[in-house]
Amino acid sequence: MTSAEPTIDVTGITKRFGQNTVVDAIALRVEAGEIFGFLGPNGSGKTTFLRMLCGLLRPDAGSGHCLGCDVLTESARIKRQVGYMTQRFSHYEDLSLEENLDFVARIYGVANRRKVVREALEKLGLWTRRRQLAGELSGGWKQRLALAAALLHQPQLLLLDEPTAGVDPKARRDFWDEIHQLAATGITVLVTTHYMDEAERCHRVGYLAYGRLLASGTVAEVVRGTGLITWEVRGRNLTALAGEFRRLEAVTQAVVFGENLHVSGHDAELLRAAIQPYLQDGLQWQQIEPGLEDAFISLMGTTPDNFA
Repeated sequence: MTSAEPTIDVTGITKRFGQNTVVDAIALRVEAGEIFGFLGPNGSGKTTFLRMLCGLLRPDAGSGHCLGCDVLTESARIKRQVGYMTQRFSHYEDLSLEENLDFVARIYGVANRRKVVREALEKLGLWTRRRQLAGELSGGWKQRLALAAALLHQPQLLLLDEPTAGVDPKARRDFWDEIHQLAATGITVLVTTHYMDEAERCHRVGYLAYGRLLASGTVAEVVRGTGLITWEVRGRNLTALAGEFRRLEAVTQAVVFGENLHVSGHDAELLRAAIQPYLQDGLQWQQIEPGLEDAFISLMGTTPDNFA
């Protein structure tokens, strides 16, 4: 792969399990050094798509290249150039951190592996814990170990499947700082997440639902593409008020965010007419730009379940 080529350039990628199509004709192009985030409900095909990209699953249809290799015929070459962090901690809990990394280095045939393992432990702040059993680590430290293992063989593509689930906010922030540093060196990152703040740290995002890629682009482009008009409401009894708004035809969603209520629709005039009776009801109203979570909820509501 030359630097001018995209890291990922695929079209029509499809995967079926029995009668169910879990990934449905996805096309995606991701450039070197880009962080691309996948959003979507559980069961939407995010993990399956990642596994096809890194050669763990063979697509039933589609074509394209990953790291300059054909996704259909060169899966073995792709695997050796990809670092993959799975949803669940997948290292040996009865081995020390150092032993786990040494094991991974042996699998990949890493040259000067002792030196490489030490450097990996030091870079991610794990050196003083190197003899600790992996099973004794907290979620944040397990995450660091998994990232160190994924980077041992110096991959050019990093696939992260919900890497910060169950991790405290500081550990999540530190992790994302590290991801941006990696991207700045030219490593491409694909990450699945349910956290809106994490998605907003990606260069581009895609919304996947029931196997279909419904939207992709920058966060601003994805939000704008939903066509939502959103009003923010402050006041009392917002939960009950949300229930009232959900019964109105002009309102496509009404969602409580702490002390605020977001009321959204797609027709500005109809929405204003619908909320007009509530404007003088002791409530504070302000039209705002919809956020990524508003867009996420809107997209979820427009997608039929292909397993139903």
